[in-house]
Amino acid sequence: MTNSPAEDLVCVGAIAGAYGVRGEVRLKSFCAEPEDIEVYAPLSTEDGAQSYTVGITGRIKNGLTARLGGVDSKEAADALKGVRLYAPRDRLPALPDDEFYHADLIGLEVVDTGGTVLGRVRSVQNHGASDLLEIAGPGLKTTVLLPFTQEAVPTVDLEAGRIIADPPEGLF
Repeated sequence: MTNSPAEDLVCVGAIAGAYGVRGEVRLKSFCAEPEDIEVYAPLSTEDGAQSYTVGITGRIKNGLTARLGGVDSKEAADALKGVRLYAPRDRLPALPDDEFYHADLIGLEVVDTGGTVLGRVRSVQNHGASDLLEIAGPGLKTTVLLPFTQEAVPTVDLEAGRIIADPPEGLF
């Protein structure tokens, strides 16, 4: 079985809109070191239909300013607002054992320490303090936000496609 091209891509940033009138964009970088997004270029859209070189031009609140290859007007930059940018996984650095790309966590089955299925990871969110895994599953009226900490998530087994969780009392 071969991986689909989308599985070999990792979302490294998103375009937040135009910056100025000469085609620069406001860029949100999802990289641990925000400026590293430039190193992973050219970046593509998820479907691979568009590809862009990236040249960082400055820092702004909540992001960077950048020039994307082929984008040379405010209108062209505005038209890209909300577009997510992807890099091939093999262009990204290998991670330490206790770190994961969000893309690798989404879709994993979550079980408790007794083996009971709690659900699947729908998304990874961060509201400031630490990452939260949004869990959706059978028997859950709404999704549950599980803190992605060593205490609450002692084991992530990417090979088995499973997370073993020890959630705080009363969370599920």
